[in-house]
Amino acid sequence: MGRTVIALVISALALAGVVAANAATAKTVKFEVALKGTNEKPAAPASNKGKVEVTLNTTTGKVCWDFKLAKIDGKPSQAHIHKGKAGVSGNIVVPLGANYKRQGCTSAAKSLVRSIAGHPASYYVNVHNAKHPLGAMRGQL
Repeated sequence: MGRTVIALVISALALAGVVAANAATAKTVKFEVALKGTNEKPAAPASNKGKVEVTLNTTTGKVCWDFKLAKIDGKPSQAHIHKGKAGVSGNIVVPLGANYKRQGCTSAAKSLVRSIAGHPASYYVNVHNAKHPLGAMRGQL
């Protein structure tokens, strides 16, 4: 009976080690971003406001979002993550759906997701509409 208990304890410790190792390698990073029309270049109306929660999984490359737009002067048409510091327009790096969706998930290259998670001030999220094709509101990660 003593050997059985020891074997069970060793098995439980080994399983706990595997679970801990998997938890340590799966990294999820969340950002809550305030979106404002005045953050855009060129600026959109100050009344355009909202927020988005962006969740990045650096292990899988999964990118999820959940927008809560308080006010926008037109129907949202697209949303993206762009590379660019505050006040600088940049290229789209992660489209958040083909057309605007309030929430959803997509995949991106793991190296890109790690870069975004590691250097969030170099990236921003914006929402576009017909009145403001370059962006109706924006917020830095």
